[in-house]
Amino acid sequence: MDSTLELFIDNIKYHLRTDSFIGINKIQSLWSDYGGIFRLALKDSNVPSVVVKCITRAQKETHPRGWATNLSHQRKLKSYEVETCWYEQYASSLPEHTKVPQLLYSEHRVHAQVLVLEDLSPRYPGTTNKCTYAEAKSVVQWLARFHAHFLNAPAKGLWPIGSYWHLDTRPDEWQAMEDSSLKRNAQQLNDVLNTARFSTIIHGDAKVANFCFADDGTVAAVDFQYVGKGVGVKDLAYFMGSCFSDEECQLYENALLDAYFVELTGSLGDANKSFCEDLESEWRQLYPIAWADFNRFLLGWKPGHSKLHTHALSKNDEAFEVLNKLTQA
Repeated sequence: MDSTLELFIDNIKYHLRTDSFIGINKIQSLWSDYGGIFRLALKDSNVPSVVVKCITRAQKETHPRGWATNLSHQRKLKSYEVETCWYEQYASSLPEHTKVPQLLYSEHRVHAQVLVLEDLSPRYPGTTNKCTYAEAKSVVQWLARFHAHFLNAPAKGLWPIGSYWHLDTRPDEWQAMEDSSLKRNAQQLNDVLNTARFSTIIHGDAKVANFCFADDGTVAAVDFQYVGKGVGVKDLAYFMGSCFSDEECQLYENALLDAYFVELTGSLGDANKSFCEDLESEWRQLYPIAWADFNRFLLGWKPGHSKLHTHALSKNDEAFEVLNKLTQA
């Protein structure tokens, strides 16, 4: 048994009201070896299984991309505190058609912590690193409902700026960038995103791998370490780049943008027409800036990444055009 999981196993049994487990299977390791995620099959319980996220809080000496710094470590620890807050205070407010795991039990010690979560796999068994247009549309609609639910809501206990790549927490990656217009304008792009009239709570790591698919085409989302305030199109741009090739982005982008705003407006049923039009106008304008903001991170973190394809990089020029318009207004 994993040593971190073993620390909590008796308390987990107590809170789940079970004497033993039928099986314990490791689903995956956490990024940079900060622990692991396990599925526990339960005996004599009202739920057949749970997912347990075990986190080791000790600083790591290595990093998959060579960024093992104290800043990186503190950001990672903060992300787990935020995720715990998310599950404790926010997740249960979402309607069933915007599905996320529900928290069953959590415990925090000096050097380790654990989250025991609802297991979504019986209902949402599918996961992927690439997806079809239909699957992408389901995710985009999920994001729209999520953003509508939290529109202009406070985000106490979450990241003040959602997403794992935001500039204030990535000075090393910014410094590592080669000189470019994107590097020189990074702060301005960041400021435009974070001073928008309309904001919401964003997922912050909305890659396709963090969505689970049901047989009927509906989806659920997991992994809320970087949830916090932001404009919804930050999630949207990041998701697009996570699941499509250069050519697929060009082919599907406009239709998925339209699908997102149709779902967003529909989910804001009580909002007046003028409000919805203003929201859509602002966030459409900020969409290329959101994508350029992520490009800025990648160009410092891993230049040559496959996500830095022609379509993605074209968003930099679009972002500068928007920035010029906004500064001249």
